[in-house]
Amino acid sequence: MRAVVTGAGGFVGRHLVVRLLADGWDVVGLTRADVDLTDPVAAADAVRAADPDVVFSLAAGRAKATARDRAATVLVNTSPWLVDALPDRCRAVVRLGSSTEYAAGPHPLTEDAALHPRGFFGATKAAGSMLLQAAAAERGVRSAVLRAFQVYGPGDHPTRLVPVVLAAARTGATVPLPGAVSRRDWVWVGDVVDACVRAAADDSLPAGTVLNIGTGVQTSTEELVAVAERVTGRRIATAPGAHPGRDWDTADWVADPSAACRLLGWQPTVDLVAGLARTWERS
Repeated sequence: MRAVVTGAGGFVGRHLVVRLLADGWDVVGLTRADVDLTDPVAAADAVRAADPDVVFSLAAGRAKATARDRAATVLVNTSPWLVDALPDRCRAVVRLGSSTEYAAGPHPLTEDAALHPRGFFGATKAAGSMLLQAAAAERGVRSAVLRAFQVYGPGDHPTRLVPVVLAAARTGATVPLPGAVSRRDWVWVGDVVDACVRAAADDSLPAGTVLNIGTGVQTSTEELVAVAERVTGRRIATAPGAHPGRDWDTADWVADPSAACRLLGWQPTVDLVAGLARTWERS
């Protein structure tokens, strides 16, 4: 099986490439150094040249400071060229979506929850998910969208919360926290990768399926710091209110992952305590 992984240089992409190679896949990883995904012609040519059986669409842009940034982010996150670039032999395209495509809600989010994206990133991800489903249906290619909740693990960007908290445990730095309560459903990167592989391999998965990939457990920022203190055995200083927060922060943000369990046989295998311990060991 030959796979193309867009965003192969990103956090989840790197972990997915390692998993695929270990499973015996032939992998073509596309990173920013390999191809400009804001250039539809170059990006499509790269996919065609790879001639994949499966495409994992993991590339994600986040820049939004300027009009040019926003235009580039739209192109990367919607990838309007992707489906037309797929060879006839391609059996599936799996897109890593985002839970920020949903409106926040006080209950675990199911796949039929309202789409009311939180922030510009969420809006582009939601648009890309819908465009992929529609275009793939036209081509007769099986698509799957996996809406991942808060992914964490070794190798994450150093500005993300878990790396910041663990670095503070190591250095004694103070962690700035938002003033309002913020909760997230933290899901281990290896579990997200496993869901991607299962979705690609399972030809019985209905075309256009959307699945939530989360644990069903939400944890506040303060609770995460407390878990990190137990895992590391070190006190972690915090400064409540010193962080402005994110535009997608909410007091309730948790997945209902039952559809992924039912349709893929997938379930989270690493809880937050074990996941932070593994990340700490490798940081």
